[in-house]
Amino acid sequence: MVDIVCSIVMLMLTVAFGAAFVRVVIGPTLPDRVIALDMAATIVVALILTHCVQSGSAYFIPAAVSIALLSFVGTVALALYIKRGGSS
Repeated sequence: MVDIVCSIVMLMLTVAFGAAFVRVVIGPTLPDRVIALDMAATIVVALILTHCVQSGSAYFIPAAVSIALLSFVGTVALALYIKRGGSS
């Protein structure tokens, strides 16, 4: 049962990642692209953790935590860049 649910969740997350990637590429403004990039990173973390649940291994959890932390720092840095009058 867990395998079926994890497969469905991974499929849904992959579709969501595709939508986020499209928004990163064609976003009308820089803040839209930053938010979409943060959402894409969050989806990647969710995909990694879903894979950990499906495989029963905790091997990739440090990678997921690292991606989440880097995504947070990157989002804050880009928000400061936009606030200080960066490229509009």
